[in-house]
Amino acid sequence: VKVLERANSEIVGRFHKEGGIGFVTPDNRRINQDVLIPPGKSGKAKVGDFVKVRITDQPDKRHQPIGEVIERIGSPTTPGMATDIAIASHDIPTEWPQAVLDEVAAVPERVPQAAKRHRRDLRSLPFVTIDGEDARDFDDAIYVERDDDGWLLYVAIADVSHYVRPGSALDEEALLRGNSVYFPDRVIPMLPEKLSNGLCSLNPNVDRLAMVAEMHLGPRGALRDSTFYPAVIRSHARLTYNQVQQFLDEGTDDVVRPDLQMPIQDAYRLYRLLLARREQRGALEIDSVETYVVLDEAEQIEAILPRARLEAHRLIEEFMVLANVAAAQFVTAAEKPALFRVHGQPEEERVLDLKLLLSSLKLSLGGGDAPKPRDFARVLQEARALPEAHLIQTAVLRTMMMAVYSPKNDGHFGLALRAYAHFTSPIRRYPDLLLHRAIRAALGEQDHLDPETGFEDMKRLGEACSATERRADEATRDAMQRMKCEYMADRVGEVYNGRINGVTAFGLFVELDDMYVEGLVHITSLPRDYYEYKQGLHELEGRRSRRVFRLGDAVRVQVARVDVDDRKIDFLLDEDSPAVYAAPGAGGDAAGSGAPKDADRQRAGKGAPKRGASDESGGKSGGKRRSRSGRRRR
Repeated sequence: VKVLERANSEIVGRFHKEGGIGFVTPDNRRINQDVLIPPGKSGKAKVGDFVKVRITDQPDKRHQPIGEVIERIGSPTTPGMATDIAIASHDIPTEWPQAVLDEVAAVPERVPQAAKRHRRDLRSLPFVTIDGEDARDFDDAIYVERDDDGWLLYVAIADVSHYVRPGSALDEEALLRGNSVYFPDRVIPMLPEKLSNGLCSLNPNVDRLAMVAEMHLGPRGALRDSTFYPAVIRSHARLTYNQVQQFLDEGTDDVVRPDLQMPIQDAYRLYRLLLARREQRGALEIDSVETYVVLDEAEQIEAILPRARLEAHRLIEEFMVLANVAAAQFVTAAEKPALFRVHGQPEEERVLDLKLLLSSLKLSLGGGDAPKPRDFARVLQEARALPEAHLIQTAVLRTMMMAVYSPKNDGHFGLALRAYAHFTSPIRRYPDLLLHRAIRAALGEQDHLDPETGFEDMKRLGEACSATERRADEATRDAMQRMKCEYMADRVGEVYNGRINGVTAFGLFVELDDMYVEGLVHITSLPRDYYEYKQGLHELEGRRSRRVFRLGDAVRVQVARVDVDDRKIDFLLDEDSPAVYAAPGAGGDAAGSGAPKDADRQRAGKGAPKRGASDESGGKSGGKRRSRSGRRRR
């Protein structure tokens, strides 16, 4: 067997010296060998620093890898180091090539008059943007009005395709980045700030170029037809979710201007119709807790807080989903190659595991061997009133596939939609930019990929965009986990309430209530017994004691150990932790009346970490900075 290419030519890790010999311990836990650093090859690195190393001699059976330090990232105490390490470890581009800077320098500060020609002029329509308080780039603006036959919904999206042309340096760099990356303390944008926060962003009271989805809906919210066209718009207000929610709740005039109140009220009425249709088609609704972090001046976590999910959030989300559906249908009808957001049917093995769990709870999943979204939705609805609600929601979520980008339209299972694509965020997602180009091609306004080769090109681009999306998720998760470890390092010995949110053959993952920090209770630290792992039931059961630890169970744990470099937190089960026991003769398939009389058999549910079809990240604000998590992404 001949090695054609090494997976790791550069690594990030921590520089050490022992006996005068330098070496780097990789930050990537999948690399289990230190890299030797010869004398004179350590650059400006000091002992304990994080560095990037180029491998000069790959390892073999007798020798460790040898390398040289090519970049000093910084010391562990440097503010923002968790993010710096994640950026370097995952090779996320942060510097703009000179060719990109040259192209951006040629972009005007304002939209030129020539660019507004041959576009529909919608500046008189009272479009508004609705985003979080800390948002800096505004992809989308909305306007709703009623007509004699139903509703008109306008969704205006920043026309990035006008500024970022195929084959340009800007385009190549945007593809390389794939998406903006939202860390707790900063944003790594897909496009330079002059475009992302400036000329492309639908800022209030300035002219902006947009691609508009104009949708006509019936009296009950059914999409009848839609059309797409380039336009020039002017956002009449930059509103926040909290402002809109306050207006909807209280109707106060000091939150929303009088001339915008009727359109906002109409938007809410239409949203309620769309929400009812969502429930009718069987889209999955999984309760989750979305969090954000408050950072101190040293960019360390000061608090981890839950974010309220308002109806104002859902209003915008439903409008964006509808625009995405209309865009997918538009390019499909025009037979133009494009990327779809595909969320596949769950795998049969995962469905069987879920059915086993539901059976143990006296529930069933309909639909036979291929259950439909509404079958899962029905189970979730039945579970809401049960003490095992959290367990069931988490199990359903883990049954789902991961959403990907593909030129083949296989629908979106979680949203129960036959066609779905990403249209609404071209400032921060490359697939959306590609879809805008496909729409332009359908309108005959801009060359697109050759239909003869377009599908294969789109397949390659879809794989690249799916990969950069995973890279961003992994990098932000690594940075957040390191910051959480730093946050918990001074809390060793303290006891907290938590909930089991993962069960494996080697132990239990527990998330602390009200702190949203996860750690491992290793199986060797559980009460003395031989524990059998039952994968389909998401539980460990003691063979002698018949004590059961199941996904969703409430527990009390003590913080036993925190390893910041390994990004690991270890818990010990507290002696006062609630206990659940398997019923006699049940073989551990259900918890029941066999528990001792004094056993605390709590099985309450709370929110699960968000995964799957809806996941986006955000930016930061000044002072005590808040990190956004969960920007709209479906």
